[in-house]
Amino acid sequence: MTSAASVWFLSARRARRALAALLLVPVLAGLPAIAPAAAKGPDSLADLAVTVQDAVVNISATQTVDPKSTQKGGPDAGPGGPPGTPFDDLFEEFFRRRQQGQSVPELPRPRKSSSLGSGFVIDPAGIIITNNHVVADANEVTVIFTDGQKLKAEVLGKDQKVDVAVLKVKPDKPLKSVKFADSDKARVGDWVLAVGNPFGLGGSVTAGIVSARNRNIDSGPYDNYIQTDASINKGNSGGPLFNMDGEVIGINTAILSPSGGSVGIGFATPSNTVQPVIEQLQKFGETRRGWLGVRIQKVDDAIAENLALGQPRGALVAGIDDKGPSKSAGLKAGDVIVKFDGKPIKESRDLPKLVAATPVGKEVEVVIIRGGKELAKTIKLGRLEDGEKVASNGAPEGGSTDKPSSQKALGLELSSLSDELRNRFQIKDAVKAGVLITGVDPRSDAADKRLQPGEILLEINQEPVADPADAVKKVKALKDGGKKSALLIVANGQGDTHFVALSID
Repeated sequence: MTSAASVWFLSARRARRALAALLLVPVLAGLPAIAPAAAKGPDSLADLAVTVQDAVVNISATQTVDPKSTQKGGPDAGPGGPPGTPFDDLFEEFFRRRQQGQSVPELPRPRKSSSLGSGFVIDPAGIIITNNHVVADANEVTVIFTDGQKLKAEVLGKDQKVDVAVLKVKPDKPLKSVKFADSDKARVGDWVLAVGNPFGLGGSVTAGIVSARNRNIDSGPYDNYIQTDASINKGNSGGPLFNMDGEVIGINTAILSPSGGSVGIGFATPSNTVQPVIEQLQKFGETRRGWLGVRIQKVDDAIAENLALGQPRGALVAGIDDKGPSKSAGLKAGDVIVKFDGKPIKESRDLPKLVAATPVGKEVEVVIIRGGKELAKTIKLGRLEDGEKVASNGAPEGGSTDKPSSQKALGLELSSLSDELRNRFQIKDAVKAGVLITGVDPRSDAADKRLQPGEILLEINQEPVADPADAVKKVKALKDGGKKSALLIVANGQGDTHFVALSID
């Protein structure tokens, strides 16, 4: 919660990285000529603006911060909280002076922190949509309408992953509302209108076009933003992005900017992404997403070659949750999911969005590739939120006490797991198999792929590695067989696994 107008924007480093990807301009030679009238766009957007403006609102969210209540330890921790807090010296001086009858310094007082954002009415009875980050930790939310009316709002539900919140107010008369459009029908080049509350100015209208669709900016698991060049600034968060029919195709959520101001690259969460979440928040006050219980990673060219996929596609299963639905259905690490519930998985980031949008408890067909062959599995989806609450309780103590042997392969220095090495690299007892990476040649492909000491090599080309000598033997066999790369399964100290393809040469 910030003291200024609120919008979520990318950091300067992330902005530079994302901007570099966005500056790939297509070659226009050979395209048909565009009629002048179509090129300049509509003559005026005034009629559209008048139609939708009254449905767009300003959001004022206030959080009261009590310095004493922010200290951990609860009511029994003493007036200043546990030792080590920033208030230790102040409270010590306060009570020392009071005991001696001296004047005492003033204790920290509660303060208010506010943020400003935008929202829009989707139900005349008082249902309003905004971004989660606009109201995230607010004690009090006020909705301000274009006629100056102010109403206190109740937060019916909010979702951090899609960054959406549902508010409810109690109006004296029906409110002006807008409806959602099918965002999948929006095309690159379509004209759009953004309405909101930039920098707290209220009721501002900007126009532009759809610059791109399905944009991934690495902000969360369900990224598929609509990119627009309509000016979006701090305070526009939660406001609507309209098509030329006055329907909402997205919620203005983020901007790409090294400085925090608009540079013509804004992002809106598509209506088709937020609508199912909004329905759940209205009905349950929380989200109930489908859950497969797998950890996935991207399939690159090297992995596709090693798994005989022909070309990169699908989502590679890097690990299976022991308490997840996929475990009982027979999915394994190394499987590549190429179809979910009848829908093709072109790349790994397609899968989480499809699974999350599928009802909990539904039985779906999941098509995988294993050993070069397609297999179909039927899986009854669990609930993601339940899966996230499952705590890892660890496993019984174990590990070798033998003196570790060391070997080198693929630019890696490998040692047997020992109690001493487990302690040094903080490896959980649940990690029982494999060999420890104790060093990485900085000139190797392993270094380029960011393998690090402390990680554990579990498999090479889907065969378990028993010890360092076994790893060397397996790599030699691959090289003798004419293979150019080896597919490794590597785990971190917590036991989370991922695949890495390394050049044998």
